[in-house]
Amino acid sequence: MGDSNITHGDLMKHLVGIALCSLFLTACAGSSESQRDRMLIGGGLGAATGAVVGAAVGSSGGAALAGAAVGVVGGSIIGAVTAPRECVIRDPDGTPYRVKCP
Repeated sequence: MGDSNITHGDLMKHLVGIALCSLFLTACAGSSESQRDRMLIGGGLGAATGAVVGAAVGSSGGAALAGAAVGVVGGSIIGAVTAPRECVIRDPDGTPYRVKCP
């Protein structure tokens, strides 16, 4: 891993910690219906998961970074695509209602 003093085991511990923190944060924000929120959450989870898998499979920090890059793209796309589609309509009095988009 170059000139750094971080061992592969230390890197794995940090990455597992990041993945666990991401999982706990997702539990707090998992009920969001916003496409943007779901995309950001999916990207964060994808990056954390990709980094852990990349570090486990590869032998350098570059593998973890590559895994994180692939994970953030995949997680963002999946998060955006799976967001519920809801529209807001208003009755004659102006009261908003959420309905499924046609």
